[in-house]
Amino acid sequence: MDKSVLFRLTYGVYLCTSWDEGRPVGCVANSAMQITSDPATVAVSIHHKNYTHRCIADTGYFALTILAKDSDPKLIGRFGFTSSENTDKFEGIDWAVRGKLPVPADGAAWLSCKVVDKWETATHTVFLGEVFDGGVLKGGEPMTYAYYHDVLKGKTAVNAPTYREESAEKGKYRCKLCGYVYDGEVPFEELPEDWVCPVCGVGKEMFERI
Repeated sequence: MDKSVLFRLTYGVYLCTSWDEGRPVGCVANSAMQITSDPATVAVSIHHKNYTHRCIADTGYFALTILAKDSDPKLIGRFGFTSSENTDKFEGIDWAVRGKLPVPADGAAWLSCKVVDKWETATHTVFLGEVFDGGVLKGGEPMTYAYYHDVLKGKTAVNAPTYREESAEKGKYRCKLCGYVYDGEVPFEELPEDWVCPVCGVGKEMFERI
């Protein structure tokens, strides 16, 4: 099969959040979709190895924050390339409890869901959630997965349903945490020392020459 046909499917970019015994947790999700309208239900695919997976399974609840094109891309780095098991992903960001669940503020809109069913695959669980609350945050145009890749130059976490090996771009510099490849007009060596990765926020010392 030509797996490149799968790259033509379209996706959004979401933060999927839940609770871990009263502590807010979350991860990035790009495979989420509405299933029915009445009652409103959505499905989200979460890798078995994600710490958030266990928390959703334990609590039976999850929220989706729909990221906007002007949402801070560092949210993707924080929620997508670190683990809630040993990182407080909500530290230092604006968030609130909405519909009983932790919701970051820097998004277009949010949905709170109760798990009503699930389907297991070899690597992921697809949680089906009935939406019981939701609202607009700052609005704006939702971020698409294509925008994240083509404009923000972001990479895919290994646990994402859409993960694929990407060829190296020799002569450039790559973030060792999130995989972002710097290809700006200013040579990497001439960037100021306080420059940080636009996706995950780490410093220049976390970049390696390809």
